[in-house]
Amino acid sequence: MTAQPHPSAPSDPASALLAPLFLPRPSLPGDTRASGRPIAGAPARPDPTAPPVGTLSPPVAHTAVSGVLREYRTAPALRVKPVAEGLLNRGYRVTTEAGTYFLKCYVDQATASRPAITAQHHATLALHRLGLPVAPPLAAQDGRTVTAHGGRFFALFPWVSGVHRHGTELDQQQCADLGALLGRLHGALAKVCAPVRQPPGRLTADPIETGLLIAELLRRARRQEPRAPFDDLAEQRLLERAELLAAHQHLRPAPTAAPPTGWTHGDFHGLNLLHRRGRVVAVLDWDKLGLHPTAEEAVRAATLIFNDRTTGVLDLSRVRYYARGYRDSGAAGARQLAAAVHRVWWERLNDLWMLQWHYQRGDHRADPLFAASAGQLAWWCEEYEQVLDAFTN
Repeated sequence: MTAQPHPSAPSDPASALLAPLFLPRPSLPGDTRASGRPIAGAPARPDPTAPPVGTLSPPVAHTAVSGVLREYRTAPALRVKPVAEGLLNRGYRVTTEAGTYFLKCYVDQATASRPAITAQHHATLALHRLGLPVAPPLAAQDGRTVTAHGGRFFALFPWVSGVHRHGTELDQQQCADLGALLGRLHGALAKVCAPVRQPPGRLTADPIETGLLIAELLRRARRQEPRAPFDDLAEQRLLERAELLAAHQHLRPAPTAAPPTGWTHGDFHGLNLLHRRGRVVAVLDWDKLGLHPTAEEAVRAATLIFNDRTTGVLDLSRVRYYARGYRDSGAAGARQLAAAVHRVWWERLNDLWMLQWHYQRGDHRADPLFAASAGQLAWWCEEYEQVLDAFTN
């Protein structure tokens, strides 16, 4: 973002799309209201006092697996193998004489209540019936898809064979197909989930609050003993972040500039997609199903799927085909994607969750992702117009 377009005289079509978003504006309080309705809050920062979650919970004992399977009247388990685990659950490949299943144990307090899981299951069952690549949960003997055992909740799914593929492994048509798939998912979710009442606006991160957080994290990084290479990188990137924030803080998006809110997957990225024979055969892990600006999910997903895993730099050629597929699905137009690009960029500029986990919570699981994430932001600030163009033209 080396040069900013002037709102009254945009230099190119892509800049014209964003002209209304570049107006300086003061920070807004969290209880702002318009038309009698509250403006949606800014993305929540991690709670520094919260304990680690997800895969740090106790593993599921084999006896517990057997107890859960009895609720489904499956054949006895011959093999139970842990699969690659996310932060919100534990998963197991269960092989029986009658077939293979995926057993999911829900462990994150924010998403592991019976009502939340049941709502996810209703949505994914409906998506499956519409022909979308979503594995439906299986019903237990009592007809429910959520089973309680030993104080935890479980669900059983058919096993879907496939592989994870990074976005840079996809050809042009596969990139377009992926964007179109996400667009169809957003359209289908609007049909099968509860109607959405649009908020009059959505707040974004406050740069003043971010500046205070940068100072706190810098203090923690500098006093680490013994000092590790991660601490040196963190200090370097935090100083860089402070400079970038100071340079761009006047570009905070207006609440009313947010694209439309809708039901989203919430965690759409390569590790939640299974591919087979050149197409996506399953969209996994619907734990974060929720209401967000749908076009923002499309942008955020692209930054995770089409990035260089070392530098974070985006493959803009592939992003262009992906974004075109998403737009052609009817899920969003160029102006909505332009607003989403700006808001996701601003979110990343103010987002320090990986360092908060490391220094405030003592949770180092995200450490391997930090270098590429920080690199992507610095690159994005330099190449802002090119990124915008890839999503909108």
